[in-house]
Amino acid sequence: MATAVLLGGMIPGAQAAPGVQKIEAELAYTCDFPEGPQPVEAVVTAEIPGSARAGEVIQPEGVSVELAFPEAVPAELARAGAATVSAEARLSVGVAQEGQEARAEWNLRTGEPVPLPEAGGLTLTTSGSVPYVKPGASGELHLDASALSVELALKQAGGAPAEPPDTTVECTPDAEQETGLATVEVSGADGEGASEPAPSETWPGQEEETPGEAAPEVGVGARPKASAADVPPCTGDPEDAANMVAYVTGYANVTKLDGATRFPVACGNITQGAQWPSMEDGVLHFYQYSTVDLEYRGKPQLPPASGTFLTFGFMPTTATLEMTQIPTGTDADGVRIPNIESDLAILPTSSQNRTTITLDLMLRLRDVEVNGVPLDVGSNCRTSKPFKLTLEGLGTWGPDGLVGYTLVSGGELTGSVTIPPFSGCGATEDLDDIFTASLSGVPNYVKQVQGAPCASANGADPAFCTPDYQPVDIPEAAR
Repeated sequence: MATAVLLGGMIPGAQAAPGVQKIEAELAYTCDFPEGPQPVEAVVTAEIPGSARAGEVIQPEGVSVELAFPEAVPAELARAGAATVSAEARLSVGVAQEGQEARAEWNLRTGEPVPLPEAGGLTLTTSGSVPYVKPGASGELHLDASALSVELALKQAGGAPAEPPDTTVECTPDAEQETGLATVEVSGADGEGASEPAPSETWPGQEEETPGEAAPEVGVGARPKASAADVPPCTGDPEDAANMVAYVTGYANVTKLDGATRFPVACGNITQGAQWPSMEDGVLHFYQYSTVDLEYRGKPQLPPASGTFLTFGFMPTTATLEMTQIPTGTDADGVRIPNIESDLAILPTSSQNRTTITLDLMLRLRDVEVNGVPLDVGSNCRTSKPFKLTLEGLGTWGPDGLVGYTLVSGGELTGSVTIPPFSGCGATEDLDDIFTASLSGVPNYVKQVQGAPCASANGADPAFCTPDYQPVDIPEAAR
């Protein structure tokens, strides 16, 4: 992605109420659009306590980010066929205290789609709930704005999605700019100095991602939900007690191009297998093998995704990606071969669940444009062979309930995928080597979010299912 350039600085705000400080920070970004970088101004507003105690929750309120785009941006979106636009902003906020650091993601969204102006610039205001912060010690707690990602959803005049239906731009703050949002004075818990850090809720093997012992704790904010109009049908089978359906969405990095592709909300059709116990090294395990099949318009695939990258570091390239699943098939007895393995370990003070999902996929590229000019790649530009995507979700049951992922509750799954070489690319010339050099051969990080499923065995529970057995929970992609 193009390097972002920020200008401006923090404007000290007046006290909104006793003990509450008002954040009003004016920042400017240069964000990477398909036709080239553009300056974007962002005004961050919020209210946050001016002081707190160690171990006490600090919750920012009234958070919004107003984005001002120059005239060239709405003109570019209009040329793509868009009549209205809505936005989701993801502002990364650093939380630092006494040499310890954590990071919060502020996920904010516009309300109704905004008509594109016929002339002039475009202003979009995003808002929403954000994660709390809990200081682990006494001393000043600093909040600083950093990277900004903006996803623009585009629709035609009649309400149908534009082509492409969305575009995501990445923005990075200028090192010369003051990006501080707020400073909170933190005293010791009950006046007695630093509080003991909360027990880690992270599984063994992930400790390297956990901040230091006195690092601030960042909660999980309420993610904005996708609209039901933006998701495909996902209907369960009420006659099959083992059937569940769930929505899933997420991002896949493209390591060689230093970017990421957001995959739209997709439907996963899950068939649960039977559980069986096993005692291993004094620990009781419950194992379960299940299967999941992707569904989109009657095909085993994800909805098409549009991605824009800087090929070879300078050439904006846009393509539509189609990811198709290779069915697992059946064994010699005619039984479906599972692609989900769940392991629930019953421990003395908690229980841990590890779920591994493996999908065999093929990737096809179409509708490729290089610097705005169509590139004819033919109708059969795809990976030369199937490849595996392995995702893993971890969940822990403790005194405070479930934290993390399980198949029956949803949550975040992470993994990686390595794209094979391409073949069949190019209608009049062989373009296989270009796409292979740009995309293939290195691991790419993947993060998917599964919503809570609609389980047919529970009937059309309105908390999880619509009356026609579709999931109620529509997740939002997270990086």
